[in-house]
Amino acid sequence: MTGPRPAASPADLLPREAFLAMSGLDFMRAVRAGRIAGPAIGATMNFRVTEVEPGRVVFEGTPDFAHTNPMGAPHGGWYGTLLDSCMACAVMTTVPKGSFYTTLEYRVNITRAVPLGTRVFAEGLVQHAGRSTGVARGELRGAKDGTLYATGSTTCLIMSGG
Repeated sequence: MTGPRPAASPADLLPREAFLAMSGLDFMRAVRAGRIAGPAIGATMNFRVTEVEPGRVVFEGTPDFAHTNPMGAPHGGWYGTLLDSCMACAVMTTVPKGSFYTTLEYRVNITRAVPLGTRVFAEGLVQHAGRSTGVARGELRGAKDGTLYATGSTTCLIMSGG
């Protein structure tokens, strides 16, 4: 992993009218290509977008000490943030011009702790893309051996920007 881009600032945000003029897929492709600032939380949590296609988004990340709970393992919020990001961004790839999404709810099941310094991939896959809701599932797996560390599901609300 080459690492996340530096944290975005409010000045880096795309104006509302500019992102509403793009489809969600075009928006996510621009984030992947670096033409639009990625999620600022990515710098804090050490992850970034690596793949974007219709109904599918992959993030790459590596937990380090800054992401641990008091027991020294990655905090559940790290798994949740990474899975929420990949699943919701997968839904974003299905959103038409003039609309946007927000996470309505998500669920995470952690199957085992990711060892610190282990590179992982979080893949989000859309299961339903409707006019007002999108549903996706996600998996967090080790980049080296495919070990399953966590799974998730989300429901996103799709709204018109007009």
